[in-house]
Amino acid sequence: MFEHRQPIMEKLMKEDEDFRRIFNRHQELEEQVTAAELGTAPMADLALNQLKKEKLFAKDRLARIMDAATA
Repeated sequence: MFEHRQPIMEKLMKEDEDFRRIFNRHQELEEQVTAAELGTAPMADLALNQLKKEKLFAKDRLARIMDAATA
């Protein structure tokens, strides 16, 4: 995620607690979604879709923070 923006992401991970918290939550959601899709942690489609929405929302927030940091 955001491989092309690695330097700013690393800087924000060190300096911005909110960014770090959102990033960690995104990673947790990624693991849960992957487990559900692989069948290792089955869940209802509605619950999976909700996780995907939350993950996308977190990714959007991370992108906005990075955009603001580079502006």
